[in-house]
Amino acid sequence: MESLFLTRVLDALRSGGAEVLFIQDGVKTTYGQALELVRRMYAGLPDGGVVAIDAGNRPETVLLQIAAQLRGSTVLLVAASASAPDRLAAVEAAGVTTLVAEHAADWPDGVTTLDELVDRDGADPAELPRSVTVVFPTGGTTGTPKLIRHSGIYDGMAHIFAPDPAGPGRTLLIAPMTHMTGNATVLGAILRRESVVLLRGFDAGAVLDAIAEHRITTLSLTPARLAAVLDHPAMASTDVGSVRGLSLGAAPLPPRRLAQALDVFGPVVGQGYGLTEAPMIASISAAELDGRPDRLESVGRIVPGMEARIDDGEVLVRGLSMMDGYHGQAPIGDGWLRTGDLGRFDDEGYLYLLDRANDVIITGEHGTKVYSTVVENALARHPLIRSAAVFGVPGDDGEGERVHAVVVPVASGALSAEDVRVQAREFFGREHFVPSDVDFAEALPLTAIGKVDKRALRAPFWAGHRRGIA
Repeated sequence: MESLFLTRVLDALRSGGAEVLFIQDGVKTTYGQALELVRRMYAGLPDGGVVAIDAGNRPETVLLQIAAQLRGSTVLLVAASASAPDRLAAVEAAGVTTLVAEHAADWPDGVTTLDELVDRDGADPAELPRSVTVVFPTGGTTGTPKLIRHSGIYDGMAHIFAPDPAGPGRTLLIAPMTHMTGNATVLGAILRRESVVLLRGFDAGAVLDAIAEHRITTLSLTPARLAAVLDHPAMASTDVGSVRGLSLGAAPLPPRRLAQALDVFGPVVGQGYGLTEAPMIASISAAELDGRPDRLESVGRIVPGMEARIDDGEVLVRGLSMMDGYHGQAPIGDGWLRTGDLGRFDDEGYLYLLDRANDVIITGEHGTKVYSTVVENALARHPLIRSAAVFGVPGDDGEGERVHAVVVPVASGALSAEDVRVQAREFFGREHFVPSDVDFAEALPLTAIGKVDKRALRAPFWAGHRRGIA
């Protein structure tokens, strides 16, 4: 049986014809033009293997994914927020046979560019593969990154997404297409025969301009980005009445911000909880929040097809939206996945996240996971740093999280906070790994068994907060 996902995507591209699929920088790409781009890139790709895609938000990025899947290839989406070492490690670990990048200079020799693939005659696939597989690297891992393999969710999307009875919508895509949220957003829009307005990066003013100009109906934001939009001077004068759905994810939203978003956008704001390993675990709608301020801290009820339980304070999940497994490892099957999040359920089945079981910091406008031990190891490479402890602290007004470092230098005054930041910046090549704040100490506190006592280091920063995550 042919892949339902590919069947429906091709049906949408063929039947869409002159309807507009993408709008970017004033340039429109119709469904028919998008289909022709898929045919050209399909002609330039080999059958099978693993195709890695490293590109930003432009039509060719997701169309290349479709073309590679039509070839029966596994697709590795290189995360835009990944550090330079992790990007190389992911490509190697996945066994990539074809690497396609927007900028060839970012990689060693042997890279094909998007523009090279587009510049050729097109071809149609003789038959469709039975399934599709996409691999997403985890962010900020230690050593070789974990590669998360998904296939079932794509046919699931083909079952779920259908044209909106209210009429064709317009989706604003801000999240990178190579991340799970952005990828699902743009593919869902194609399946619904909608138009997608593409932004290459995040700017709060540009988001408001796009909503007003294009009458955006759906968009997804991380808490940090929502805060920037709500605080923008143009917010009060921008007509956002076209928005029918605003979804929030990546990290829990401060209750006051959720209440503010509901006040500004109306009863269209919902919050969700998921992981790259399991993209949809729980959700809560605006209707469920109406008149229930106590639920503003909840990420919602467990969605149909998923199960969750609490084990020693940690949230465990399993069900239909689960990954197939980690690339190169046995399928996870019906097993339970430990989320690394600590939580509780109330009497009505609403889930509340309280803290993280691991030393993970959710930071930056993408809501990117930064593993503290990775930053510590990078800092320890500096010859003037004896040891370092890294952990997350609340951002301004308790919103979002910042990377905070406590450094023990080889001698007092041996280096500055900026020296520490430069070390992280040069190693990772991504700003969200760079400590926002650096403290210096003569020694790090230790637990009774001799481990660095991060709980003691974190405690003063989280005093007065109702939960240990922001």
